[in-house]
Amino acid sequence: MAVLHAWRAARVTPLGELNAPPRMTAVALRLAVQVVLVWSLWRGLYAQTGTTAGLSRDQAVTYAVLAVLASRLRELDQYAGRDTVLQHMHFGTIVYWYLRPLPPQRYYALRAAGEQLYGLAWALTGYAICLVAGVVEPPASAGAAGVFVLSMLLGQWVLYYVMLVLDQLCFWTVRNTAAMLILMFAQNLLSGVYAPLWFFPDWFVTMSAFLPFQATLSVPLSLYVGRIPLSDAAFQLSVQAAWVVALALFTRLLWRRAARRVISQGG
Repeated sequence: MAVLHAWRAARVTPLGELNAPPRMTAVALRLAVQVVLVWSLWRGLYAQTGTTAGLSRDQAVTYAVLAVLASRLRELDQYAGRDTVLQHMHFGTIVYWYLRPLPPQRYYALRAAGEQLYGLAWALTGYAICLVAGVVEPPASAGAAGVFVLSMLLGQWVLYYVMLVLDQLCFWTVRNTAAMLILMFAQNLLSGVYAPLWFFPDWFVTMSAFLPFQATLSVPLSLYVGRIPLSDAAFQLSVQAAWVVALALFTRLLWRRAARRVISQGG
């Protein structure tokens, strides 16, 4: 029974897309357009130069394209299923999360795992196509590939907790749509989604080092393209693991406090 509950929770959001072929077609087209535009942009930026901010043209293009593909890991339309924390708080239905057989924190984790596995299928498919087409460069070695996979796993773990904190803020705010958009922009900016952090000023890079955002994407992709050497991989992986532990403890505390704010009428 527990396995059945876990399976049902994990497939909530993916089913929303699998049962809507036009939506999947739109996702495929948007992803293809993003990859082509990013590839064209970075090749154009490097047309008159060889190396910038320690990155060659091929490294920069590979980083940017992989960042686009990695965005599919959690970029699913939760609003279509009306199962986001923000929607539940708005409609007063969050109380049902506390009446289900699964605790809310476990349900949230299982649903996120299903979303990431579904997104991983998109990302791996796109990666395989880009690799065959020569859009991205392969890892420099088997060791670099292994470190990248481990770092990416830790990065997605950190991202899960970052997104969880954003959702948990809904328990303490009445209207937080604008705040969520601002925080999501900060997450994408500081994690290197828009551009590698190496292109930003030194003070910006130093500031971001004290935040968990770059551990989600910048570190794994920098290891992949070789901007962070393998000799520094152990330190970077330990930093990512430390963020996982710290955020896990923090979100566990927030779950306990959030439960005290839920009343029988919901909201």
